[in-house]
Amino acid sequence: MDLEKEEELRKEMLELLDNPPFGQQKKSIAKERKDTPVYSGVIKYFPDALKEIARASKIGNDQHLPGQPLHWDRTKSSDDLDAMVRHLLDHGVNPMDDDGILHLTKVAWRALASLQVYLDKNN
Repeated sequence: MDLEKEEELRKEMLELLDNPPFGQQKKSIAKERKDTPVYSGVIKYFPDALKEIARASKIGNDQHLPGQPLHWDRTKSSDDLDAMVRHLLDHGVNPMDDDGILHLTKVAWRALASLQVYLDKNN
């Protein structure tokens, strides 16, 4: 290897040591995590509402998927936005649905489902 190429390689190696690409990636991932405060920005704000949504998820799973572990079977419903609005309208008539779950809880569940489906398709 000639001296010129050796010097060029040495400079590239020093540049990588000073500015490693993985170091920059870790910083951006850490920043993204800190800019997404799931606990302090969501869970702490709405603990009771989230517990109600979790309870509704379990009751819905037990109703529609008896005997199966808790999971979201996305094939069971594709009309989340329509169902969300129906529950919102029904809330105005009677806040409690026939199964003992508040219509607003179902509105929130459907809103989260719609958002998740949208994010899955667009991210």
